[in-house]
Order: sequence, then structure tokens, then C-alpha cells
Amino acid sequence: MGFYLYKGLKKPLVFFGLKGKYIIYAVCVIGAGIISALVLSKFGLLGSLLGLAVTAGGVYLIFKRQDKYGLYDKTKNFDQILIFPKKLDNKKLLKNGNNKETSI
Repeated sequence: MGFYLYKGLKKPLVFFGLKGKYIIYAVCVIGAGIISALVLSKFGLLGSLLGLAVTAGGVYLIFKRQDKYGLYDKTKNFDQILIFPKKLDNKKLLKNGNNKETSI
């Protein structure tokens, strides 16, 4: 008896190049931009174009943030001390009798 595993569950949701939480950020910026374009349309075509330009700039900044920080934010701890173990020395391992030469 076997179980089928759908392996696509652990992949992030991708929509127009945006992944995961950045989709929600972009939707919020676009929604706020449309509302601001409607409000600024009281000042004419120039106001609505200004609102749409600010929206496009916001979405561009979200793409840049996704490229810079990635999908998962991790806080970096610069105060920690990392200790790495010393690498093994191959000469000492081979001295213990592992490199027996046989002559024929």
C-alpha cells in the first residue's frame, strides 16, 4: 500500500513574478493607488496620472524588495560567535597504516 505525496505544496505561490507575501503587498499598493488616482482625478488628468505613477513606483519597489531580501526575512545576529571545527588532516589518517604499498 503506497501513499501519494503532492510535492508542490511546499513551493510558494507565484503570481506575475511576485511570490508569497509580496503578492498581498502589491495588491494593497495597487488598491491604494487606484483609490488615490480616483481622488486625484478631481484635479484633472494630471492628478490621476500622478496617482498611477506613484502606484507603478510602489509596485516596482516591491519587486526590488523581493529581489533583495527574498521570500523569508531572517534577522541577522552580528553579535554571535561562530566556532568551526578544525579540518581533518589526511596525512595523520594515512600514517596509521591505511596507505600500505604492495609491490609485485
